[in-house]
Amino acid sequence: MPLPRAPGCAATPGRATVSGQIRILASLAAVAAADWDRLAGDDPFARHAFLEALEAAQCACPRTGWTPCHVTLWHDGALTGAMPLYLKEHSYGEYVFDWGWAQAYQRHGLAYYPKLLCAIPFTPVCGPRLMAATAGHRRLLLQAARALAAETKASSLHVLFPSPQVAAELEAHGCLVRRGVQFHWHNAGYASFDEFLAALAREKRKKIRQERRRVRDEGIAFRRLTGREAVEADWAFFARCYRRTYREHGSTPYLDLDFFLRIAERMPDDLLLIEARRDGRPIAASLNVLAPGALYGRHWGALERVPGLHFEACYYQTIEHCIEARIGRFEGGAQGEHKLARGLMPVETVSAHWVAHREFRRAIADFLDRETRAIGAYVDELHEHSPFRPDQDDGNDGVRSCK
Repeated sequence: MPLPRAPGCAATPGRATVSGQIRILASLAAVAAADWDRLAGDDPFARHAFLEALEAAQCACPRTGWTPCHVTLWHDGALTGAMPLYLKEHSYGEYVFDWGWAQAYQRHGLAYYPKLLCAIPFTPVCGPRLMAATAGHRRLLLQAARALAAETKASSLHVLFPSPQVAAELEAHGCLVRRGVQFHWHNAGYASFDEFLAALAREKRKKIRQERRRVRDEGIAFRRLTGREAVEADWAFFARCYRRTYREHGSTPYLDLDFFLRIAERMPDDLLLIEARRDGRPIAASLNVLAPGALYGRHWGALERVPGLHFEACYYQTIEHCIEARIGRFEGGAQGEHKLARGLMPVETVSAHWVAHREFRRAIADFLDRETRAIGAYVDELHEHSPFRPDQDDGNDGVRSCK
């Protein structure tokens, strides 16, 4: 029996389950923002405004290989569970790399795509994924996603960057857990950027000061704009920088001005735009997203090449903002060992993977067992090369994994 679709998704009657009703949504426009946001909580990326903007701007849509098929759970007409879910025809924009798995399937004459992906598109940030108040409701969402995988002939189901608690629940229900590493900056209660620098080893402190001085000597100044302060011209400039920088690296940009304008209108208090200007003319910009207690560096771009400008616009300005605003954590995005020298410490992330093919599930489990041991050793080695002075607190209070 096919899974029920809500309006806008090949509508068929909703099918009652023992504990409620599952509906698959082809668009977040089919559910009220307030209902969805009650489940998403204060996570800006999981909220309706962010996800629906990706769909409305056609950044996450069938044309780009991201077909929305969000799983929702209803009781007596009320939304009680939700899972942002996409049918994928590729693995771009995920930041948890499974290209090797896809190639292995291909070598054996099997189709890895389509696959199902529970994630925030183009966003390597830990947060709500199976959004429900109880473990029982989260189990129903997972069961519905697996049923959808069978219906769509998807090879697998992947849940990227869930909380450790949800990852443990998924593992208990047969998913394989994979670990990765990001670099986060933690605020140890610094009164100023200079106080933060004083906590670093001498050579790290010296290098950062040199990088910042080099940018200043180029005559570059910065201004920080909240989403309410930025005007359409600011967003148009940022979009131009973002798209140009993506193309310079041989990549196709995922996002566009339409998306940026939509989130600027619907979630302005969650956005921080940092603009670099020379002689009053903007030359680069970075986009950051605010959440309670955290700042997330997301995208950046530049029209001119200036030594050290990337580090200043994407790390030093954001760290300085966190200190001034007393924000506890800055997440600098995926990968990047160069972040360690700038005070961002390694943090383990998790993802969960359900693989339908029995033999491949065993092979991937064996690979992940070896990879997990290697990740643990890698994180230990990174901590041994901490940029902080031995007598100083790095601010992370022993944090080793995504919260």
